[in-house]
Amino acid sequence: MESRVTNLESKVAFQDDLLESLNGIVAAQQQQIDLLQQQVQVLYDQMRSLSPSNLAMEELEERPPHY
Repeated sequence: MESRVTNLESKVAFQDDLLESLNGIVAAQQQQIDLLQQQVQVLYDQMRSLSPSNLAMEELEERPPHY
């Protein structure tokens, strides 16, 4: 009986360590995701400030009369 309790305590301790490790990994990944989202937003803002896209320019251009 004592052996089973010791075995269960060992498993719980291992699971606690694993859970802490996984929690650290998830926290690090969330920080990386946040950083990547910020970088994408900066790039998006830069792209919008450069010039209108070629598609937008084509929409503004009139078609020649022969169309």
